[in-house]
Amino acid sequence: MSKSTRATLALTKAGTAFTVHTYDYDPSADRIGMAAAEALAEEPRRVLKTLMAEVDGKPVCIVVPSDREVSMKKLAAAFGGKSANMMKPAEAERLTGYHVGGISPFGQKKQVPTAIEAEALGETLVYINGGQRGLQVRLAPEDARRALNAVAAPLIA
Repeated sequence: MSKSTRATLALTKAGTAFTVHTYDYDPSADRIGMAAAEALAEEPRRVLKTLMAEVDGKPVCIVVPSDREVSMKKLAAAFGGKSANMMKPAEAERLTGYHVGGISPFGQKKQVPTAIEAEALGETLVYINGGQRGLQVRLAPEDARRALNAVAAPLIA
């Protein structure tokens, strides 16, 4: 497994401090973020999942704790929209250039507006997908928010 991905290169270019952590990716896991938390022996609230969605038909990226569900109403509000829905996996892969299970908010082919769950900013360090299945980057959540130029918003149900 390569530890150099578009995500890690983007973080390095942004001058963001991070460490790389690998784990055995389970493609049959029902909840990939929860499986990653377990494999890393971390609290699920500190292992953030990257989701691709659409607000009023426009693509957005959201980063939320792996043990929580997204509120579509809060998601739409975070981007000043009226309606939101999750993006189909094939569309998310095409837009980001990453495979499902390895989608990172960093280094996407086409950068889209991004929001990070406000509660996550209360953690000292969080894990976020590093652009490859079984690869996570650990960093300060505020550094992640800054690197992504993301808004912090309540997104979870």
